[in-house]
Amino acid sequence: MTPTLLMDQPPNTASATPTPANASRAGARGVPLIFEQSTPGARAVDLPALDVPEAAEPAGLLADGPPALPEVGQLELVRHYTHIAARNFSVDANFYPLGSCTMKYNPRVNETAAAMPGFTAVHPLQDDQDAQGTLAMLYQLRTWLAQIAGLDEVCLQPCAGAHGEYAALKVIRAYFQDPQGGNAPQRRTVLAPDTAHGTNPASCAMCGANVVKVPSKDGLVDLEALRGLVNDETAALMITNPNTAGLFDGTITQIADILHEAGALLYLDGANMNAIAGVSRPGDFGVDVMHFNTHKTFSTPHGCGGPGAGPIAVRSFLSPYLPVPQVVCETDAAGGSRYRWENSRPKSIGKVRGFTGQFGVLLRCWAYIAACGPEGLRDISHTAVLSANYLAAKLRDQYETPYFDPQNKRFCAHEFITVPKRLLAKGVTLVDIAKRLIDHGIHPPTMHWPVHDCFMIEPTETESLAVLDRFVEVMLKIADEIAADPEALKAAPRNAPVSRLDEVGAARNPVLKYEG
Repeated sequence: MTPTLLMDQPPNTASATPTPANASRAGARGVPLIFEQSTPGARAVDLPALDVPEAAEPAGLLADGPPALPEVGQLELVRHYTHIAARNFSVDANFYPLGSCTMKYNPRVNETAAAMPGFTAVHPLQDDQDAQGTLAMLYQLRTWLAQIAGLDEVCLQPCAGAHGEYAALKVIRAYFQDPQGGNAPQRRTVLAPDTAHGTNPASCAMCGANVVKVPSKDGLVDLEALRGLVNDETAALMITNPNTAGLFDGTITQIADILHEAGALLYLDGANMNAIAGVSRPGDFGVDVMHFNTHKTFSTPHGCGGPGAGPIAVRSFLSPYLPVPQVVCETDAAGGSRYRWENSRPKSIGKVRGFTGQFGVLLRCWAYIAACGPEGLRDISHTAVLSANYLAAKLRDQYETPYFDPQNKRFCAHEFITVPKRLLAKGVTLVDIAKRLIDHGIHPPTMHWPVHDCFMIEPTETESLAVLDRFVEVMLKIADEIAADPEALKAAPRNAPVSRLDEVGAARNPVLKYEG
């Protein structure tokens, strides 16, 4: 069934100012609010008969009266939530080209796998012998991730990308503090390019490390500046490659050499692995430690703060410092494989979480990799990169792309940024363009990051050519509207359930209570 786009709905002429208490606030589509549908005595829940002796409520715990909740039947309740869901933007119904956030389609079969009773009912403290299937899955996943990374060992314990950064920095710190390891406790400075993800310096601060910014030149790390910053107090460089400008830094092996020659390590923020998974292994271009955002690269929907999983991958000399417990595989007396949790790593940094990252996220990751295989992962990366370059090439005449220049053989990775200076000079803002996209059922791209007045656009590998072409058509149409009447865009969105809000007024004078 073709989803109904917001642009097909009647215009919303409602004001952003509060309505009188006696006025209906049903909205553009004419559906009453749930409170306006309330009928005294209606019920949406049938509770089973009481199967335990009834007990009197303790004195003082009863409310003066029932909560002021709407009273509706089951069908009205279902219709209410269905209506609310239809008013939301979602990756199931809309194009979601958020740069860096990777709002991709995620196979529903992975949701089914994660809901299997054999997985949902297992307890992390269950005896190893009673959880062999679960442990086998976790062990196989960490070996697969190690192969994708081109590194020696993976720990699944961190529960998010920034948590993976934190755990990896703790491992680096433990290595340099170990007399039998790096034996350089003075190495407490971490370098971060100005194109790095914002969580990188925050993670350094959490670990007590000094953070030094490395300038970029034309979107890439300035090698001469890097050479001047590396010294015997440098522990590591945290780099995102491809970076947040959507560029793969081809000097990455030179960057690795600069660090290694000075006795420092190279850390990779793996948030953009969906551009190179199956194509290029970080270990092969000099990375010593990295984290994966499995919830971005390998299936699980990303956004709204979680859930997530941020496994870290390391070279063998860093393995002794990995968090415990670590799932390991051993050969039993019959020659078969047995899996268990290992806690005996004296140099480990200890736990950063109870056992693993979000288990359901890791299971979805396993299912995704198992379904794709090496060729499938490679095709995903190729398609993501091709889609981004296709959009950049189609839009660059109207929406300037400072780092994308095909005539000089400079291409982007899985995402690109546009800074539409010529359009903005006509009197519109980036927000005006973003709000107009909503009228066409397209979620606005990431704005003002990594540079001011930019869109960061990431089509992902899952959108069809028809969807990409429609996005181009809409973006060019908006450019034409700006040329004809830039002031008209300031009223957008015109066809959404909620019109342009007074965001300052909403923040200063929020309406927190329904008044029917």
